[in-house]
Amino acid sequence: MTLSTAGNLDVAADLLALLGDTATEPRPDTQLEALTLAVSADLPVLLWGEPGIGKTSALNQLAGALGLPLTTVIASVHEPSDFAGLPVVGDDPAVQGVPMAPPDWAVRLARTGTGLLFLDELSTAPPAVQAALLRVVLERRVGALRLPPGIRIVAAANPRASAADGWELSAPLANRFVHLQWGFDHDVVVRGLGGTWPRAALPRLDAGRLPDAVALARRAVCGLLSTRPALVHQLPTSETRRGGPWPSPRSWEMTLRLLAFGTAAGASRDALSMLVRGTVGDGPGLELLAALDRLDLPDPENLLADPASAVLPERGDLRQAVLDGVVEAVRRRPERSRWEAAWTVLARALDTGAPDLVVVPASTLAQLRRDGWEVPVTMERLGSAVTLSQRAAA
Repeated sequence: MTLSTAGNLDVAADLLALLGDTATEPRPDTQLEALTLAVSADLPVLLWGEPGIGKTSALNQLAGALGLPLTTVIASVHEPSDFAGLPVVGDDPAVQGVPMAPPDWAVRLARTGTGLLFLDELSTAPPAVQAALLRVVLERRVGALRLPPGIRIVAAANPRASAADGWELSAPLANRFVHLQWGFDHDVVVRGLGGTWPRAALPRLDAGRLPDAVALARRAVCGLLSTRPALVHQLPTSETRRGGPWPSPRSWEMTLRLLAFGTAAGASRDALSMLVRGTVGDGPGLELLAALDRLDLPDPENLLADPASAVLPERGDLRQAVLDGVVEAVRRRPERSRWEAAWTVLARALDTGAPDLVVVPASTLAQLRRDGWEVPVTMERLGSAVTLSQRAAA
């Protein structure tokens, strides 16, 4: 190599260094928030996205931001024995058995104690390799070696249509992951190419909220599954859907953990939605989110006890649920004072929200009137919404 050639390579290296010299900034990013929350909860994450979308770059940036070493394993170029372990015959196999020796990358991870294990190109791994990965993902075992608790697992896959010799994920392997659909934000890409990318950071958990976060998560999940037992386990019928998120006792346990972590961290609604739907699927996930919303609704008995101070939700569907709950509480224990208090609650709803939300509960409440109960003044105020006075007097 001549001196001039070496000099040119040094200049090229300087230029590459300048191109790689990027900064980060705090910036709202739902994908990163969901990813870091799942990593914090120590759940395996699978990023789905088209080739070149930035999945690998996101993992490199995440590892750098968290100060964790990143070990990348291309699943499709490994044999099953690379994950299940290679048999090593010792001096007396009849007594000592034949241990399954782990590969070098697993030994390095165990020696380090912390880090990110990145399983790339998962959808191009043949079924035999996917089967060998089951213990790695769930039990953190590689051969006879158990990975330490400080190791987090993240995988990436391309949809079968855009993967080279792609395979659908097996149902047992898919059910062990939190599936996140990874896309790109135009503004993030443009600003990142300009030298500034969003900063990844583990969520800050509020130590004072931990017991309440666990209680809320358990109440939401158990409450939904108590009323919808069919959602406990639903193995999809199509091969494609089996390779994605679907509900099972395992995935519900993962969902419960994510809800607890998300609540303790004050996670955004969008990030929590991505995680829940990416664990048990869109349908069950949306039902759980709706149930979670209802848990935050005010108690109808509290509203009836102090109707003048009633604070109602802003969202129309939640406000409707509260008003229906108030009327149902009166139906269960019909007393004149409770009936009149319910009208005060409906009047507050009329003053602070859309009138059409009051029509059905007001009509139902009017039918609960008993003989001798005078029509309250607040009921007269609702006459413009529905003709209630004549119906109650009839």
